[in-house]
Amino acid sequence: PSRPEACGLRHLAFSVDDIDAAVAHLTAHGVECEAIRVDPFTGKRFTFFSDPDDLPLEIYQQ
Repeated sequence: PSRPEACGLRHLAFSVDDIDAAVAHLTAHGVECEAIRVDPFTGKRFTFFSDPDDLPLEIYQQ
């Protein structure tokens, strides 16, 4: 998601080996994740979710 109020650092991104397993783990712990998408430039699969302060975090499959 685009959050214009987040000047400077927009979000943190973390690489994972298996995004499906990572999303399953997050979901099992009550974290809502967006649908997994594919970056058209890199071909990498990624998704976003929010931390407890509602700041966006990204995970992407390496």
